[in-house]
Amino acid sequence: MFKLSLCLLAALMLSNVYADNINKDAVITREEVDSADPDGNYRYAYETSNGIQAQEAGNPNGISGSSSYISPEGIPITLTYVADENGFQPQGAHLPTAPPIPEAILRALEYIAAHPPRS
Repeated sequence: MFKLSLCLLAALMLSNVYADNINKDAVITREEVDSADPDGNYRYAYETSNGIQAQEAGNPNGISGSSSYISPEGIPITLTYVADENGFQPQGAHLPTAPPIPEAILRALEYIAAHPPRS
């Protein structure tokens, strides 16, 4: 039990060190909110003193928006998105991408497309 308590205390101390990197004094420097109208259209945007920005607009057919901030490594991160009948579609240079399709697989797919099975 003592070892568990000691590990928990060490984890809490470590998380406290990382929490010090958060700008606790950040304040909202700009805020715009247009609440939903009778048709369901809405819009909001805000900025904070530590560089966080976000905006979104939407209606019953879908939404679009973006957000940006500076990562702990100092890299600007920007995310844009659309959510509609096709689902949530995020875009950003920091998001992982699928690896390229191997050449042999591409050739096989081309062959299959050129030679469809006979029924």
